[in-house]
Amino acid sequence: MGELKSIGVLTSGGDAPGMNATLRAVVRTGIYYGYKMLGIHKGYDGLMHGDIEEMSLRSVGDIIQRGGTILQTARSAEFATDAGMEKAMNIANVYEMDSLVVIGGDGSYRGAKDLAARGMNVIGLPGTIDNDISCTEYTIGYDTAMNTVLDAIDKIRDTSYSHERCSVLEVMGRKAGWIAINCGIAGGAEAVVLPENPFDIDQDIIKPIIDGRNRGKKHYLVILAEGVGGAVEIAKYIEEKTDIVTRATILGYIQRGGSPSLMDRVMGSRMGAFAVETLRAGRSNRIIAVQGGKIVDLDITEALNMKKGMDMELVELSRILAM
Repeated sequence: MGELKSIGVLTSGGDAPGMNATLRAVVRTGIYYGYKMLGIHKGYDGLMHGDIEEMSLRSVGDIIQRGGTILQTARSAEFATDAGMEKAMNIANVYEMDSLVVIGGDGSYRGAKDLAARGMNVIGLPGTIDNDISCTEYTIGYDTAMNTVLDAIDKIRDTSYSHERCSVLEVMGRKAGWIAINCGIAGGAEAVVLPENPFDIDQDIIKPIIDGRNRGKKHYLVILAEGVGGAVEIAKYIEEKTDIVTRATILGYIQRGGSPSLMDRVMGSRMGAFAVETLRAGRSNRIIAVQGGKIVDLDITEALNMKKGMDMELVELSRILAM
């Protein structure tokens, strides 16, 4: 890795609360050490088409509390092609971009890895509400999304109790159930349905609801991960089997928005600064991650090959506490 002079930064994939806090930390830490900081708009698509601006301290002022990403994000089929990659590298050379910091998820990392194979120094930062990046215990946006879900659960419980209903709440997470399991525990759900844990609808959903009714419960909650899906169908089945009025709610993209929590602001700031420190130390083609509660950097290829399973202790705790 040669002398570092300029660093590009982009946000890619789905937006997540805390991306702006992370961006702010990357830019301000880079400027602190005397680097030219280049903000790339609309992800890899912006890199290919030169949608790039030099960023100052003020460019990232008053954004730490904002959700989403001021750089915006976009998906690009063109970038996945060899021609798209070459176009991106040509633009990077025009702007004399030595290194690139990518804030996003696994798909964004794979794009960064491809650029690294063409000579770009890259650093990946985990930005996704789903907490589904295998190499890290925590992703930026995850805490805020869970608090958004929990707030919705509390509101839904109020109306469920008033009408003695069952609610089936589908939450985001793609193919991972981390939002679902934690919010199920925190929200006191009777059942949590996860893609990582095979379920029997009669034993794992219907029976806990009936048992709860027999103990005098007046309302019921089922949390469903989007990787399982079928909230409307499950709600209909519950009502047919139990005669309890059941409503399905799919929270959707509300979980991606809103002002980031303290945790996401602090972790985004720490990880963003760590990314620049990693480049400054001469290490590139790395993924910034949290392991054992500490921020570390990992080889990008090694990180992408890691696997992340569900914490079955959380699954068992959810089952025990739902009794």
